[in-house]
Amino acid sequence: MTNELKGKVNYSVNGNIAILEVDNPPVNPLSSGVRAGLAEFIEKANSDDSIKGIILTGAGRSFIAGADISEFGKSFDGPDLNSTLRDIEFSKKPVIAAINGTALGGGLETALVCNYRMGTNKAIVGLPEVNLGLLPGAGGTQRLPRLVGPSQALKMMLSGAPLSAEKALTSGILDAISENSLIEDAIEFLQDKIELSEHPKVRDKNEKVLEARGSENVLAEAKALAAKTRRGQFAPGQIIACVEAAINEDDFDAGLKKESEYFLECLMNPQREAMIHIFFGERAASKISDIPKDTPLMSINSAGIVGSGTMGGGIAMNLANAGIPVLVLDQDEKNLERGMGVIEKNYQMMVDRGRMSEEQKEKVFGLITPTLSYEDLANVDIVVEAVYENLELKQEIFKTLDSVTNNNTILASNTSGLDIDALASVTERPGKVVGTHFFSPANVMRLLEVVRGKDSSDETMATVMSLGKRMGKAAVVSLNAPGFIGNRMLAGYTYQANMLLLEGALPSQVDNALESFGMSMGPFRMLDLVGLDLGWRARKLANIETPLANKISDELCERDRFGQKNSRGFYNYSEGSRAPNPAPENEEIYKEISEKNNIKRREISDQEIIDRCILALVNEGARILEEGVAQRSGDMDIVYINGYGFPIWRGGPMFYANQLGLKEVIKKMDVFSELDKEFWKPAPLLQKLSDQSASFGEAPPVGERSELLSFKQANMGGV
Repeated sequence: MTNELKGKVNYSVNGNIAILEVDNPPVNPLSSGVRAGLAEFIEKANSDDSIKGIILTGAGRSFIAGADISEFGKSFDGPDLNSTLRDIEFSKKPVIAAINGTALGGGLETALVCNYRMGTNKAIVGLPEVNLGLLPGAGGTQRLPRLVGPSQALKMMLSGAPLSAEKALTSGILDAISENSLIEDAIEFLQDKIELSEHPKVRDKNEKVLEARGSENVLAEAKALAAKTRRGQFAPGQIIACVEAAINEDDFDAGLKKESEYFLECLMNPQREAMIHIFFGERAASKISDIPKDTPLMSINSAGIVGSGTMGGGIAMNLANAGIPVLVLDQDEKNLERGMGVIEKNYQMMVDRGRMSEEQKEKVFGLITPTLSYEDLANVDIVVEAVYENLELKQEIFKTLDSVTNNNTILASNTSGLDIDALASVTERPGKVVGTHFFSPANVMRLLEVVRGKDSSDETMATVMSLGKRMGKAAVVSLNAPGFIGNRMLAGYTYQANMLLLEGALPSQVDNALESFGMSMGPFRMLDLVGLDLGWRARKLANIETPLANKISDELCERDRFGQKNSRGFYNYSEGSRAPNPAPENEEIYKEISEKNNIKRREISDQEIIDRCILALVNEGARILEEGVAQRSGDMDIVYINGYGFPIWRGGPMFYANQLGLKEVIKKMDVFSELDKEFWKPAPLLQKLSDQSASFGEAPPVGERSELLSFKQANMGGV
């Protein structure tokens, strides 16, 4: 099967220099037409005796942002990437990559086959393929170690993080930085090199890989880094194997051959499909399906935060990091001083770890100003309320904000589940009210649930989603329904974990099984971290009888076991440590509670633990999708990967269910329904898709927004 060529390359001449400009907006990926154009014009320049050098650059603000992922698995006319790069590498005329912006993945690999590399001071370079479950498959694993050394190359490829132009120059990736006109500087650079009898090829730079030969330290450190930061992922091990080949193979092309073999293994591994699903899913989640693309956005040039606690401070850092001046308000002066101290400490920690300079710290911290007065918020563009979860308190704050801020100010609430419409109802601007559920710690966690009230305007929603992107968040829209998306799904997950404990499993078995599946933290470690006493105290205060699933945790609280906060909960904790230690003294409590509730404890397999907890997420996710609380199934995958520690290489709970097969999901749930018929009743959408041998990606579109809002309003009574 062949397809029409995508993208093009523009050819022009300046004196004795040919200029090849990749033109494939918006980011210039290496699509079929680009590869064909590069091959054609490299040959043309080499065939023209008047041409003495070649500049390769990009149109717009990108050099080449990488491969065209949409072409994976398809067949196209024209040359493949490796043959195109070989044409550039063995050009008879010297080639300089004039990097005018982003050079990532295949873009950097293209630059590495050029004889020279120059960038603007805003250029960034990197090999982020690991984030897609892949490795750099166009020579990156062989050439980058030769330029920067195997250790630095491995750190770049395993993290996927880009380098600034300055760091790229220092490390040896760039030969020069242009401070003026990039093309003029590149022409001048080439004119100085034209008369050389030979021009350097990265493939011939063997000194740094030979230095590493015979030493196990470089590879051992890389394996330790991968184990720590990429647990469970397949591609990192293949990247390390490729660099090992770069170090030990005498023949460069033999290393390329191994890279190609390892790349194919990554391409065929199911993790690649899952991680590319997340790559596209995050971009899809940023779009609100029923809001026009040309909806005008409000300018957000200033912000206010109400509350200087952990969440308020973290949100303030997000805004300041995005270059937005922030006023942090607290009516308790000591709390405010403490909160500002924590923010400064967080920034200093980043300086100490080399993540920012002292100058950068002073700049961003200088954007955060404490205040004790609501009147100071009068002219900010957005206010985020970030006090504790109490509807009456938040309503009082929204009344005050409504009276002191100008009519255009967006009023947002950082709530994990309270009714946004109830907050909007106490204001005169319900269209400007929105939920912004940040996840703790807000300055670290990427997820942002943007909660759409029944009156939230298109302009408000589009502006807040744009602000989320500006802050570097993975923003997902949720309708205003109990628990929104993430916490609503979490309820069934933790319910099953607690029931497994009653039925015979131990906390360590449940946690170990789910962490082996890939979850970053098991449910009982998570409960200890959050604090077992929160739900217990709330139930006592409201005089609510303890539900069956919470009987063990409430009994632990009755015995002063609250979790990490007092060093004993489901686990025991040593002073100053968050590492869980066994708590064998709890086992009698588990047995007593099970016996009192007529539950016979039994042996439970790790697979049952995984299936019950993960499929609980899937079934509730199907209901959320059917109700329109989430726009698309992929949005829930983005929520769970970025907010709840679901392994990215499994693609999220809904993608995992698709891979398992929805018929198999129903089959497993039928078995579990013998334990709890009501809980394991399949969501209608899940049953329908299973019957049709379909998947969640093929789910029919949800109803019109008015219908969804009517449904939501009918189901908000429990908030």
